[in-house]
Amino acid sequence: MGIVAGLDSSSESTRIVVCDTDTGAVIRQGYAPHPLEGRPADVDPQAWLLSLGEAATGGLLEGVQAIGVSAQQNAVVPLDAQGGTVRPAMVGGDKRAQVAAVDLIDALGGRQAWAEAVGVVPQAAQPVTKLRWLARTEPEAAQRTALVLQAHDWLVWQLLGRPVRRTADRGGASGTGYWSAANGGYRPDLVELALGHQTALPEIIGPAEAAGTTPEGLLISAGTGETMAAAFGLGIGVGDAVVSLGASGSVMAVHHEALADPHGMITSLADATGMHLPVVHTLNAVRALRGTAELLGTDLDGLSELATKSTPGSHGLVMLPYLEGERTPQLPHTAGTLSGLRRESMKPEHLARAAFEGMLCSLADALDVLRGRGVEVRRVFLLGPAADLPAVQAAAPMLFGAQVVVPQAADYAALGAARQAAWALGVSQGTLDARQPPVWQGASAQVFEPGEELAVGQAVRQQYVAVRDQTHPGAFQG
Repeated sequence: MGIVAGLDSSSESTRIVVCDTDTGAVIRQGYAPHPLEGRPADVDPQAWLLSLGEAATGGLLEGVQAIGVSAQQNAVVPLDAQGGTVRPAMVGGDKRAQVAAVDLIDALGGRQAWAEAVGVVPQAAQPVTKLRWLARTEPEAAQRTALVLQAHDWLVWQLLGRPVRRTADRGGASGTGYWSAANGGYRPDLVELALGHQTALPEIIGPAEAAGTTPEGLLISAGTGETMAAAFGLGIGVGDAVVSLGASGSVMAVHHEALADPHGMITSLADATGMHLPVVHTLNAVRALRGTAELLGTDLDGLSELATKSTPGSHGLVMLPYLEGERTPQLPHTAGTLSGLRRESMKPEHLARAAFEGMLCSLADALDVLRGRGVEVRRVFLLGPAADLPAVQAAAPMLFGAQVVVPQAADYAALGAARQAAWALGVSQGTLDARQPPVWQGASAQVFEPGEELAVGQAVRQQYVAVRDQTHPGAFQG
């Protein structure tokens, strides 16, 4: 038996789990917020190190043999030739680069050109877009940039004592906009297109490789982005999809190959195991529930309780929850729609049910985008606080047409980082195969089956699709 640690440096805090290498059982945990005021777009990366040090106090890492690092995605750290920060890190939620994203899309010849080149169509958050913004807005800083790292790459480099070798993993690299999951290589020409000149990029190492060893003999694994780490911590595999219910939504699944999508609805990411992780985003998920709850003078729990008093189909009410426009399908300038108003349907419980069905049908549309490309979906993991609402748990299996698993709340990104550390440690010791990660005990979860409600769910989906196609004809035909 050995002991490993996984640390997750999110946008707000650092969480550390110390785990048994054989079972994944959590032995100790640590937490510390980042010393930041609000949520600035620019962050001194030293804040991440300070938070890490605070989270690891009290002997938390005593006896640990290896550490894995997960961190917020799309946080770009531009470094000069001496390894110093050129400017504060530009973090994932930064929206200043929206114009730069449009510029980049046009510069390469459109969305399809980007999808075919790297599997990612530039959005404001992506590192390649941030580099374009830097070149346009802070040209002196752009010119001084000699190396570009993401948050987890930078943290791994710091933990190793800033060696000459700088590394990254394929999972994190796949979201940059200048590394292709399909061919496993960088596109330096896209970095130059964005930044205005070539720059050094970290070496991509394999999922089970070690980035290095500290002078004290502590092995540091490759590290990865939070999305990939959370998928690894959950233990999902082929046939599994993860639906994340935030204000916006996302659907991702494990697949054996990269998927280039000419319409840009699929972001072709790599996972933390050597497989692929295609992702489809929606702009509206829980925000549609919150908006409806406010309209009805209640909260999410109250909305769920109301919805359970209605019946599948919401007495003919259909909500297209495109409140902020929509990304899947691509309707950036549209608004939400409420259809099927009749005197008998104008009751709070039917509107509440329509909000839940609209949100879940929109996410089912995203699932169908993946299924339409040959991605197998037998089981859906449902994440986010709204996953615990009875109205979600009752409707999701029949609308998704699959078994729904609601895992117990846990630090899955940190657990995934720890599992990666255990893998790299086992490979270095000759006890594990580089092609097969350690098998850890699965997450505690509630499981819901579609059962006899499957046909009812299909009818509700058909009702939703009919309204969607009538309101936005051809939206899913490009």
